[in-house]
Order: sequence, then C-alpha cells, then structure tokens
Amino acid sequence: MDNKQPIVQSLLENDLYKFTMWQALLHSHPGALAEYTFVCRNTPEFPLTQLKAQVEQELDRLCSLSFTQEELDYLGSLRFIKSDFVDFLSVFRFQRRFIQVSEEGERLSIVAKGPMVHVMAFEIFVLYIVNELYFRRLGDTDAALMEARQRLQSKIALVRREAADLGGAEPFVITDFGLRRRYSGAWHEEVVRTLARELPEHFRGTSNVFLAKKLNLLPIGTMAHEYLQAYQAFGFRLRDFQKASLEGWVQEYRGDLGIALTDVVGMDAFLRDFDLYFAKLFDGLRHDSGDPIVWGEKAIAHYHALRIDPTAKRLVFSDGLDVPRAMALYRHFKGRIQTAYGIGTDLTNDTPHKALNIVMKLISCNGQPVAKLSDAPGKTLCEDQTFLAYLRQVFQHPAAPARGGGS
Repeated sequence: MDNKQPIVQSLLENDLYKFTMWQALLHSHPGALAEYTFVCRNTPEFPLTQLKAQVEQELDRLCSLSFTQEELDYLGSLRFIKSDFVDFLSVFRFQRRFIQVSEEGERLSIVAKGPMVHVMAFEIFVLYIVNELYFRRLGDTDAALMEARQRLQSKIALVRREAADLGGAEPFVITDFGLRRRYSGAWHEEVVRTLARELPEHFRGTSNVFLAKKLNLLPIGTMAHEYLQAYQAFGFRLRDFQKASLEGWVQEYRGDLGIALTDVVGMDAFLRDFDLYFAKLFDGLRHDSGDPIVWGEKAIAHYHALRIDPTAKRLVFSDGLDVPRAMALYRHFKGRIQTAYGIGTDLTNDTPHKALNIVMKLISCNGQPVAKLSDAPGKTLCEDQTFLAYLRQVFQHPAAPARGGGS
C-alpha cells in the first residue's frame, strides 16, 4: 500500500447509484439544500481524529479534480445517463467550502452542507478516504494482504465446489458493492479482477464505475436511502413521500434502473405504497435491513397478491452479506424469484484487521430533518427525535432506540 499516493485517483471512482441519484435530483430538485454527516458505528483501534490532517489534505486534492473527457464519454455511453447531466459533470468540481472536518473529543466530525447537487457525491469519497488512511496507519500491510488473498481464494473455492447447485436458468450471481469500506484501492482492484477472471459465471459486475470502465465490467446500482429520504422534505405530504420518490424515478428513467430500495420506513410500509402500478414498472426490490428471508417472503407474497408472477422479478440482497450467507439465500429462493447479491466489506476488506463500520448519511434537506426507519434498529438514523417519532406514527413503524448509522 503506497502511503504517499493520493487516495482518490478519479472522480469516476464512485458508486453507480451516486450518479443515477445525482442525475435524477439535478433534473427534479436542482435547488435542494442538504446536510450529510459522518458516523463511525464501531470502536476503531485508535481515535479517527488522528487522521484529521490527512483527511483535510485528501479532500483538498479531491476538490482539485475534474472529469476527463474519456470519463465523460464513458458515462455518456450508458443509455440511462443523459447528455445534459454529462454537460453538468464536464464543468463540475467539488467545492471545499461545502465540507468541514473537525474534532469533537475523540470523534472525527465530517459534515458536508450546501446545494444537494454539490454535496451529495462527497459521501463515498469521504468513506474510502477515511478507510484507506486508517488501514495505512495500522500498517502490517503485506501480512494483511496475504491473509486477505487466502480468504478470497477460499470464497472462490467454495463457490466452485457448489457450482452444480448454483447454476441453472437463474444462476447464483454476486456483485462487488465494496467501494465505500475497502481496505485500499489497489486491493479493491485486485479483488474485482480476480473474481471476474475466476468466477465468470457468477460474478456480475461492480458498483465502482471507475473499475467497471477500466476492466470492461457491468456497472451496477440504482438508488440509495438518501434519494427517498430527500422526498420527505420536497413539499409532498409526508405520507406520500415514497410514492412521490418512486414516481420521480419512473419519470426519470422510463424503465431503466428498475430495482427499488425498500427499507427507508420499513418493508411493511413500503409494500403498502408499492401498488400494482409500481410493482409492474419496477423490475424488483433491494434488501438492506432486517431478516432477509422474512423480507423476501413478504416480497413474494406481495407479488402473488397483485397477481404478478414473482419469477419475472428480482430480489437484490445487500445487507452485510458474506458468500456463504448469499449462497444460503440463493438456495432458499431458487426457482421462486430471481435473486442477486451485492457483497461489500466481506470481499474488499476481509483482512485480519477489524473493518470500520462507517457511514455518511443525509440528515436534513431544505432545512428539514429527514430520517430512515430501518427494519434493523441499529440502522435507524435521525438527529431530530420529534420528527422520528412523527414518521413512526405516520407509517405505523414500531418504536425502537435510534442509533447512528445505516448502510
């Protein structure tokens, strides 16, 4: 791991869903104001405040970067990316004044605040900057990577051993979702190259747009929580924010990018809004909290109740997965509905060092609090407990202690 090389090599090295949400919000709500905050949910081996000066330096450099013409041409080649968004990106630069780093005791505070279309894309860069700086400081890189390679080969061997049970009309497919919490950029690329080479029947692509371009892989992603949360502050009746956000997505993408995220106010409340209209328009659903089997069974039952054949739809699982758990889910749902598995930390940061559990989440939009009511209490995030209680009441969501976080 080169401790002198800048961490961010390209503005294209972001998750695909950042670009798709960015485009949708630029078109629908270009004047929205937003605030994002950084949270570390577990205890690091040393206070992250020790990284403050280096984080500042990396952010300074990030704000000096712009998209190259080659990168813009690549984005423009994706059929769902529109030419005016590419034009916007051609003149885009991050503004340093919109992101502040400070120390609050031993807690590292990073806050991005300003026009949403200027601050929303900071998230993934901040997370992998902090991650790589942290693991650089821990040292022992050669030993950590040797163990990580052995663990990766064990996962590949496991899939190969079970290949006969993981094939068929709808084979077992995994996607790299590990950009935000990776051990390092070099290791991330090695992981993706290795999976693409050794598991071509089972490895579908990556959320990392830079690596997708570089390695000629499929870029994967649709929407994240912030897109739906922002609609809580866009002037719609709170009860209608999910339907408004899904309608906005349909109007923007007209059939492309058809996987909807379900856990902003819990699966039950989502399904109450996910009526026949949306169920026919969207290709499937993404799971990110709560028991995945319970969630999947609810999705299948919902499709049956709407007289939609579930085998024509897809469930994407992406909540803290490892390869054995993904395989178990595949076997459970095989033949009943299509599935795919987005695996993050277990692919790109499975080393002897404990991974950081860090997030950077939208906490307010247009001066109003926004919240995520996860089906896993530890993933609920809101700084305004009054708004959180009101949201629970509106969506009949059971009360649970709020803790910082979310994936």
